[in-house]
Amino acid sequence: MKILFDKTEVLGHGECYIAVDGQYISYIGREKPDGDFDRVINTKDKLVCPGLYNCHTHSAMQFLRGYGEDLPLDRWLNEKIFPAEDRLTPDMVYKSSSFAIAEMIKNGICSFSDMYYFCDKTAEAVGETGIKANISRSIVSFAPAADHSKDNRFLESVQLYKDYHNAFEGRLKVDFSLHAEYTNVESMARFCAEYTEDKHIAYQIHLSETEKEHNECIARHGVTPTGFFEKTGILNNNVSFAHCVWITEDDMDILKKYNSTVVHNPASNLKLGSGVMPLSKILKHSINVALGTDSSASNNTLDILKEIYLAAILQKGIDRDPSSIKAEEIVKLATVNGAISQNRNDCGELMVGKKADIIMLDLDRVNNIPMFSPIYTLVYSVNSSDVCFNMVDGRVLYENGEYTTLDIDKIKHEMKTLRKSFFA
Repeated sequence: MKILFDKTEVLGHGECYIAVDGQYISYIGREKPDGDFDRVINTKDKLVCPGLYNCHTHSAMQFLRGYGEDLPLDRWLNEKIFPAEDRLTPDMVYKSSSFAIAEMIKNGICSFSDMYYFCDKTAEAVGETGIKANISRSIVSFAPAADHSKDNRFLESVQLYKDYHNAFEGRLKVDFSLHAEYTNVESMARFCAEYTEDKHIAYQIHLSETEKEHNECIARHGVTPTGFFEKTGILNNNVSFAHCVWITEDDMDILKKYNSTVVHNPASNLKLGSGVMPLSKILKHSINVALGTDSSASNNTLDILKEIYLAAILQKGIDRDPSSIKAEEIVKLATVNGAISQNRNDCGELMVGKKADIIMLDLDRVNNIPMFSPIYTLVYSVNSSDVCFNMVDGRVLYENGEYTTLDIDKIKHEMKTLRKSFFA
């Protein structure tokens, strides 16, 4: 299908036309392109931007939004989340993942990175809704002498990769996941590293989320969590590390050495009282940084535009320097850096030849008038309610409040029913 976006403000390009042919951007320019189009999109008072990336979440935890509030991470997990998850079923994961995807699409997200279990059900939801995702089955292990090749979580990860990696025309990718250092034994980490190294499989891992986790790892192993994963060989793979609130300068050197990605989750880390990731220091080490929301159980929204705003203003306050983080840098975290973290080299930017992942924001809202600069409006003024259009791989998923690939009323009803039955 050939689609033309009428001339409007395009982030990074000024006033331009954009043409889409199938899954790809075929033209960006100030002159109207020749040829016939199946559709011309009205862009009056709109800002056209690349689709956004949510590079750390647990989508199926949507059913736990608002449950277990005002607790630190260890109590939140052990007293509330883990007991609830013990009762989770595949059907609940499918419904919760579908609802999370609906929220992300509405908020301008084109792709997300997910850690959980019953992952085939999340994969099913990704396939149906048209979004992109990197999903992973979270592995935990506590028996150093166990035969890890027979571990159910590991075997589920292997099967998930075989069944779904690059499925749905490449929209779905499968990573491996070690939940964290504190939930895994060293022998499992080494086993997984050896299994995946020559297969070019990527990883998603929680890293140094809390001071307690960080210090207890040093007491256990004599190294930080970053050092732990380096010595086990995990860093020889392409790894995205979520949180990194308590990493040291030496850790940053290690992460840069292995070209790892750090995923900043400011809202979740603040809400759980874990601290704030040292963003400006990490960027000075030239480490790839992406943004994540974490789950709705700890955030409580899947809103990358909120994370963009928080990441920008938090670091300025911490550094006591309004110029320490530029708006252009923050937008990269939510777009091209996210695509890099997911190994999507043809995504993340509005460029000819890249995938047509395009969102539009309504500039006629009271919070966006006047606009002196598109980049500053995007970072400091826009909110998720301004998203009025979301296209992924050239397919419109959301437009003016309407979904094209999912029944939002049905999904909302299922989530309300699930809440009543599960917590009755």
